[in-house]
Amino acid sequence: MSTTSQVSAVLAQGGDIPAPHIEYGQIAPLLLVLGAAVVGVLVEAFAGRNARYYIQVPVAFLGLAGGFAWTIALAWRDNPHHVAAEGALGVDGPTLFIQGTILVLALVSLLLIAERGDGKAGGHFAAQASALPGSEAEQRTAEAGFTQTEVFPLMMFAVGGMMMFPAANDLLTMFVALEVMSLPLYLLCGLARRRRLLSQEAAVKYFLLGAFSSAFFLYGAALLYGYAGSVRLSDISTQIGKDAGSETLLLSGVALLSVGLLFKLGGVPFHMWKPDVYQGAPTPITALMASCTVVAAFGGILRVYYVAFETLKWDWRPVMWGVAILTMVAGSIIAITQTDIKRMLAYSSIAHAGFLLMGVIASSADGLSSTMFYLVAYGFTSIGAFAVVTMVRDAGGEAGHLSRWAGLGKRSPVVAGVFAFFLLGFAGIPLTSGFTGKFAVFKAAVEGGATPLVVVAVISSAVAAFFYVRVIVVMFFSEPDAEGPVVVAGPATAVAVALGVTATVVLGVIPQPVLDLAGQATTHMFVR
Repeated sequence: MSTTSQVSAVLAQGGDIPAPHIEYGQIAPLLLVLGAAVVGVLVEAFAGRNARYYIQVPVAFLGLAGGFAWTIALAWRDNPHHVAAEGALGVDGPTLFIQGTILVLALVSLLLIAERGDGKAGGHFAAQASALPGSEAEQRTAEAGFTQTEVFPLMMFAVGGMMMFPAANDLLTMFVALEVMSLPLYLLCGLARRRRLLSQEAAVKYFLLGAFSSAFFLYGAALLYGYAGSVRLSDISTQIGKDAGSETLLLSGVALLSVGLLFKLGGVPFHMWKPDVYQGAPTPITALMASCTVVAAFGGILRVYYVAFETLKWDWRPVMWGVAILTMVAGSIIAITQTDIKRMLAYSSIAHAGFLLMGVIASSADGLSSTMFYLVAYGFTSIGAFAVVTMVRDAGGEAGHLSRWAGLGKRSPVVAGVFAFFLLGFAGIPLTSGFTGKFAVFKAAVEGGATPLVVVAVISSAVAAFFYVRVIVVMFFSEPDAEGPVVVAGPATAVAVALGVTATVVLGVIPQPVLDLAGQATTHMFVR
């Protein structure tokens, strides 16, 4: 009997409603992150303006690090395969792996967000004046004031929502997680002060389209409730095939729910927000979205399709084939026409979402494990690439236009070489994490009977390699401009880049430990 039925029975008998049983130890990583977010809000309310930054950064770091340590402890248990919080959250192998990935990537993103451009103002969230002449930098720093420290609790709330999303065991909990994840991101996208209009435009577009997709998700959940009489994923799976309701309700609910999920990862034709938001948002926030949000979105998709709709795969797989093909092809081809670095990386992210969808289509343990490995590999490479973008600056802030990167290999060969390495990782060149991730996903798709889809993916990868190589050619085989950008690298950003390079190398050269870890996580498949 479900919790709702139990409550109804108790009320009918005139008894007291029993107190809910919450397994706090099982959901402690989520509680630590959300607790740090609440502490951050209190710091903003009561701490002095000059002290906030020095409190917020350690609080955020401790919240994320503590959550990751607790996640590891839960994963080491003999059987992480049960539900918590009255069945609202699932604690199992894939969920813990995905949550651990989100926390690690969030820690690296925090290094970029916490980077301080100069002694008085905080990098991307204040004047961003470190590349300007002295007097002008001082003037803009004074105008912008101290760091916008509200970015830290907003980030922690967003990460908390990202952790809840793949763990949600029913559609209402998933919707709450979706909003907790999305609403802070809408605000974070509008915090780039040096590009105020572009940043605010990105935030408004993201908010409007995100609200639209949330409505689709909620409407789909309502239709599925009408079909199955429950929003629990396992109950929906049980009712499929039993003629519990109209098949029209079922298929319509699956379609509308999929729209909301595909929007978060930028699958075509629900990708229109991604290039504008990636370009307009502060680059550290773009790095957070390109890594953690993508991981959370795929975690939610994997749970929904592997738990609720597994027995319906002959209906949704053909549609997902079409979405994956459109996503891979459109992302790869449109990226060729881009002249802004961040927009190019946005379309690259769209193409990679298509590659990742192949793991979902495989509908197997290998598809699940290969997708999780790909998410780890892609997340670290994305953060490293966007970290390099924050370092290349001119008098107007970040040098976003591709022409400004001409000759960077002669001005700063190390930075250009690192960025070229990340691009080769995106392209899937051997001995990088991108090659191992693509190979694992392609192999799972072939074994799942999606060989034609793999052929399309290989062709799309070849097309995508063109625009990655084009950037490398511009950096190393073009003459530098006399008024070209300079490289401004803070210590935290340098650490983030080093971690990205290390992960891209290690996961490409010796990927087996992480592949084994992902495989072990799938031995305890999603709890029902």
